[in-house]
Amino acid sequence: MGATSTFHGLEVAQRALATQQSALHTTSHNISNANTEGYSRQRVNFEQSSPFPAPGRNRPEIAGQLGTGVEAGQIQRVRDQFLDFQYRAENNQAGQYEAKADALGRMEEIMNEPSDSGLAKTMDQFWEATQDVATNPEDGGARRVMVQRAEAVSESFQYLDGKLKDVQGELQNQMNTGADQVNNLLTQIQDLNSQIERVEPNGDLPNDLYDKRDLAVDELSEYVNVEVNYEDTGGNSKANAQGTASITLLNEDGNQVTDSNGDPVELLTSQEQSGEDGQNEINELGFNFGGTAEDENGNEIDLNNDAIVNSVNVGEDVEIAASNFESSGSLKGLMESNGYYTGETNGDNEPVYSGDYVDMIDSMDQLAHSFTNAFNEQHREGYGLNQNDNGQNFFADLDDVEGAAANIGVAEAIQEDEDLIAASSEPNESGNGDNALALSDVRNESMGDDQTIKSFYEAQIGDLGVKAQEANRMAENTGSLRESVDQNRESVSGVSLDEEMSNMIQFQHAYNAAARSMTVVDETLDRIINQMGIVGR
Repeated sequence: MGATSTFHGLEVAQRALATQQSALHTTSHNISNANTEGYSRQRVNFEQSSPFPAPGRNRPEIAGQLGTGVEAGQIQRVRDQFLDFQYRAENNQAGQYEAKADALGRMEEIMNEPSDSGLAKTMDQFWEATQDVATNPEDGGARRVMVQRAEAVSESFQYLDGKLKDVQGELQNQMNTGADQVNNLLTQIQDLNSQIERVEPNGDLPNDLYDKRDLAVDELSEYVNVEVNYEDTGGNSKANAQGTASITLLNEDGNQVTDSNGDPVELLTSQEQSGEDGQNEINELGFNFGGTAEDENGNEIDLNNDAIVNSVNVGEDVEIAASNFESSGSLKGLMESNGYYTGETNGDNEPVYSGDYVDMIDSMDQLAHSFTNAFNEQHREGYGLNQNDNGQNFFADLDDVEGAAANIGVAEAIQEDEDLIAASSEPNESGNGDNALALSDVRNESMGDDQTIKSFYEAQIGDLGVKAQEANRMAENTGSLRESVDQNRESVSGVSLDEEMSNMIQFQHAYNAAARSMTVVDETLDRIINQMGIVGR
């Protein structure tokens, strides 16, 4: 007949003390990181230790197996990967629409419509000054005011064009800064991969490193849409060890972005596709502006706008045309706001661009060009004060549509002598204001598509308002969804101080009980060893 060890009770109590103590330490760790961004609460998984005796032919003959106590199986973090996926998807969409909403909001501030200082009001004042000249063609003061109002219109065009291009430059800086931030986050993830790869094969779970890596991936998801894949680190890694992470670029539909060979575009390579050292390798993200590109027929074409996104680089080997860069996120939102080459050309074999700012700049150029040419054409039909010849332009001639808003200005001769304003429709008729009246009607001339000069500008401002409203609505909606998912994730992974305090009391009582159990066993052993067998001494 066999029996357990004399010290069996001490060993059981000792294991209980050690396990409850580890739970108390973990609870203290949770409480300490209650406000740490990205931290996931951790818990100790209690497991029964192997019972005595183990099955075998030479097992001692006792009534049955005796429990040998408890042990800490492993310390793991509480995390739901599905909620991580949801959060990153919403964070990605929110990043894109927030970038667009911010860019369009700045455009609305620049255009400043409707207001008493916007271009529309300035042009209305110019038309009113033109009508005043039509009413009093011999009044030098009215003519001078008309010139001044024309100069104000020119300055408004130039101001708007300059401010829009300034913001374009800032958007370029934001894109470059965003790409640098993506590369920094990839470097962080790579460094964490290296640390995790050294810990996991020893049978440990580097929970804090997992949290840091997940936080970096969360931040990365704001800039581009990504997929995270994990590879086993081997050795004695536990079954729930995450392994090293690789990052693959996704498009807005959640499908993998592929290169010209049809291979997935990886921002952080998997170990299988890495170099001889087996480490993850970073493919840095970067934007190319201006330069040359290929049109829809594969012909090389010069982009005449250095502010335009030409292509996106991923590492040294992958170049994605801007029109094919479909990874959603704040970088995509910035690119669509700034402007990019569509890969197409128009009838004059000139590159076609798309984007909120480039479209508005082009619209202002078109408006300035049409307005100037139409006004000059009508002005050349009339005669100045006591003149018998015509053919004088009121505004400086604009040959090209591109750059018209930046170059518009009152003709130098008109600036020096307002008597050259061709208000009369007949030569040497100083009191005739018929041509000035016709000049005031230029605002109603068609620019094509049944739009007048006035309605064309109003349509552009209306479109801007609709775009900004939609971007703000989507930014608010996606932001709310992101917050909702984040709250759900926090309810699972976040630290509740009330819960941790309750756990601390629970583990403290269990620890005290285990200590009391050890005291009882110690007293029993003391009785047997020190106080038995002393009769007759």
